Amino acid sequence: MPGKNLSRDEAQQRASILTVDAYRVRLDVTSAPDPAAATFRSTTTIAFRCAEPGASTFVDLLAPAVRAVTLNGRALDPAAAYDGARVHVDGLAAENVLTVEADCAYSRTGEGLHRFTDPADGETYLYTHYEPADARRVFATFEQPDLKAPFTFTVTAPAAWDVWSNAPHETVTAEDATRTWEFAPTRPISTYLTAVVAGPYHVARDHYSRTLDDGTVLDIPLSAMCRRSLAPYFDADEILGVTKLGLDFFHERFAYPYPFGKYDQAFVPEYNIGAMENPGCVTFREEFVFRSKVTDAAYEGRANVVLHEMAHMWFGDLVTMRWWDDLWLKESFADFMGSYGLVGAGTRFQSAWVTFANQRKAWAYRQDQFPTTHPITADIRDLEDAKLNFDGITYAKGASVLKQLVAYAGADAFFEGARRYFQRHAFGNTELADLLDILEETSGRDLKSWAAAWLQTAGVNTLTPQLTADAEGRITELAVLQDGEVLRPHRIAVGLYDRDADGALVRTARFELDVTGARTAVAEAVGLTRPAFVLLNDDDLTYCKIRFDEESLETLRTGLGDIKDDLARALAWSAVWNLTRDALMPARDYVALVLRFAGQEANIGVLQSLHTQAKGAVDLYADPAWRGEGGRLLADGALHELRAAAPGGDHQLAWARFLAQTANGSEHLGLVRGLLAGTARIDGLEVDQELRWALWLALAAAGQATEEELAGELAADNTAGGRRQHTQCLAARPTPEAKAAAWSAVIDSDELPNALVEANIAGFAVPAHRDLTTLYAAPYFKLLERVWAERTIEIAMRIVGGFFPQAQVDEATLAEADGWLAGHPDAAPALRRLVLERRDDLARALRAQACDRA
Repeated sequence: MPGKNLSRDEAQQRASILTVDAYRVRLDVTSAPDPAAATFRSTTTIAFRCAEPGASTFVDLLAPAVRAVTLNGRALDPAAAYDGARVHVDGLAAENVLTVEADCAYSRTGEGLHRFTDPADGETYLYTHYEPADARRVFATFEQPDLKAPFTFTVTAPAAWDVWSNAPHETVTAEDATRTWEFAPTRPISTYLTAVVAGPYHVARDHYSRTLDDGTVLDIPLSAMCRRSLAPYFDADEILGVTKLGLDFFHERFAYPYPFGKYDQAFVPEYNIGAMENPGCVTFREEFVFRSKVTDAAYEGRANVVLHEMAHMWFGDLVTMRWWDDLWLKESFADFMGSYGLVGAGTRFQSAWVTFANQRKAWAYRQDQFPTTHPITADIRDLEDAKLNFDGITYAKGASVLKQLVAYAGADAFFEGARRYFQRHAFGNTELADLLDILEETSGRDLKSWAAAWLQTAGVNTLTPQLTADAEGRITELAVLQDGEVLRPHRIAVGLYDRDADGALVRTARFELDVTGARTAVAEAVGLTRPAFVLLNDDDLTYCKIRFDEESLETLRTGLGDIKDDLARALAWSAVWNLTRDALMPARDYVALVLRFAGQEANIGVLQSLHTQAKGAVDLYADPAWRGEGGRLLADGALHELRAAAPGGDHQLAWARFLAQTANGSEHLGLVRGLLAGTARIDGLEVDQELRWALWLALAAAGQATEEELAGELAADNTAGGRRQHTQCLAARPTPEAKAAAWSAVIDSDELPNALVEANIAGFAVPAHRDLTTLYAAPYFKLLERVWAERTIEIAMRIVGGFFPQAQVDEATLAEADGWLAGHPDAAPALRRLVLERRDDLARALRAQACDRA
């Protein structure tokens, strides 16, 4: 489609001549409840100025039909002006008014205006999601972040519905079976941040008040909403409680009053991401409304996302990056502030940095070791590049580096810099230099060289201790060795650990220092007794992989679970997982550590990470000849810990879910079926609906669930969640017919909504079914370019990543991937990046298997 993939050069040229003064957008969604209605009416009026009268430009729009285009009172021929992605206009005046009337399409993919009909009650719901460039699916727009403007939305919807947007509504006018909602103008915001949510949502309301420094009172109306059928499960009080703590915290730290009036939070169906920071109208995936019992890690994760999106009200919404190169200016900050805020705001989730060290950084380390890794400040050539840049570098590595910056420059200087940044650039757009200039003012440090090392180069450093001791066991030398393509300055802590009287491993000494260059001595340690365990990057101040000296590694083998401090123990777990991924520790040794010590793990989030990683180690990194034994060991371990766990607790639930993921023998699967039938019982374990589906998935993947049984479970849970789970179970059955049906449902039609695309792919790709799915490797590589050309980028990304033959860890599959890459040098760069990353995962798995075999 011509012009669909907007380039940075085009955006810069357009911004150089245009200033946008206002948008007025009218949407008529009264057709939404009719499943046969494919489109809705959209009318956009844009007032803008042109610095070069007589010039031409274009407006972005993805719509099935354009009815009318009018520029400064002059009607243009839609057939000539609209090419399917852009409305071209020429002969611009110094001041212009452009109106575009279009029929835009309801979405099934979560991009644009998504429509969902609830199977539980037949009600229809709408919501928008645009980042990075899907506002053009709903209204005509200059689709780039640096052409900010105020927006005024008017939405006509069925009379029984409510409608929300970024600003409060001013009037609601009823007429026959409809109501028209007129919203106040927004403050200047970017197009991708605008939002509309409409439908018969269940709503909880509250308000937040704060007396500002000038004596005025800031009053913010609050609301939280979900589908009506989810209302019995909606714990709005907890969500709004975290919201209030966050508003207090960010007002204290940022000293800039929340600028967007109200604060709505909508939990919406079939959402592609965790949440989106639309100012005044934040949208979240509704899986954060828990239908069944979940562990406290799930509540912590949701609270983190609430604060992450709230931080965006300042970092991203008030001040926005000029182009997607500087996406980190919002995402890295929000990711950092999510964890920082959970601790600082006084929420009950005081172990947030433990979760960050163990989970978020694992994402960053993986992404940063791909051949496609990039600097935090990236080179984003176009919108396809931008879409793929919402990754572990921009989020988790960026957040890790900001944590290092706070250690390097000091928290006071960092937050004073943030306050000045908001004051100077409110409602504007910025680049890296704008922030660095301010932080240099407040910290007194030269941050340009720091930024060059940390923000403008790629890759992760490895820090290794070098320790020698004399015959009496006194340290004669302790040094930190740094490895990596770029050697960076690191502010770290080094912890020395020994056993206390109770046998626990506790910190006996701590040294904080700057690591520079390839080798840095820790002079303060000389003369101390050699410890049992040396932990580099104690307290997790910097972003790096850590290694161990041999004595420390032996201590971990025999006593990892004895480390008393939660964060130190999480760092040790993270390090041994990195050793496994880097083919320096056999997968079976990592599995042995998990089986030996995971039962002692107090932090539920870390425990659930260990489950995921241990399963991955067996499925991908273990020698295939040992894989069966490794799987049995995991299932036996899960069963043992399930029976030993405290009744009714989080750990019991986590082990029950892990048993469902690993069950493979008659004892395990017999218990699974007994739990479903009620003939078996584990004291304190409630087999609720979500756990039932997890157990059914175990039986389905083992070939022990019939279509009739799965249909019966769906009949008992005919909900959106039930349909997703049922679809995954059907695709997970180990038969050629089940795999063919899942493949066909996704590949041969674009009628499936995004949630069911994801469910089919997840069920298809059961690692244990590699003998069945290997047949699809060749067809996969043949259809890649067609999928990329014909599907929306969101769905194409899921297909390319999800159907890659990842479980086929063999040289033949690696050769097929290499052959496709070599034979398609001109394929879309974003597509090549996805394939190259999956290929790298495959090569890493082969190296890990060789290590395990040896």
